Amino acid sequence: MGMAIGAGTNVAIESADLVLIEDDPLDAVKALNLAKKTYSKTIQNLMWATGYNVIAIPLAAGVLSPWGIVLSPAVGAILMSLSTIIVAINAILLRRAKLD
Repeated sequence: MGMAIGAGTNVAIESADLVLIEDDPLDAVKALNLAKKTYSKTIQNLMWATGYNVIAIPLAAGVLSPWGIVLSPAVGAILMSLSTIIVAINAILLRRAKLD
C-alpha cells in the first residue's frame, strides 16, 4: 500500500493508495482497521443477501403453491425490497466501528 502525506508533492499524492491529511502516521493503522471492518461487513452483507434470497425467491416463484400458499407479485417485490433494506442497514452499522 502506498501512502503519502497531504502536504507532499502532487506526484506522491496522485500515486498513493492512501493520502494522510494530517501528519499522524497512526492514521494509516486506523485506515487498515477500517478496511478490515469494511471487508467483514461486505462478507456479512453477502451472507445476509444470499440467505434471504435463497428463501425469498422460491417463495415468490410459488414453491409453496401445492399447499395453498401463493404470494402475489406485489408481496414478492416487497420481500425483495426488504432484502435491500436489511443489507443497507447492516452497512450503516459500520459507522459504529471503533478504529483504535
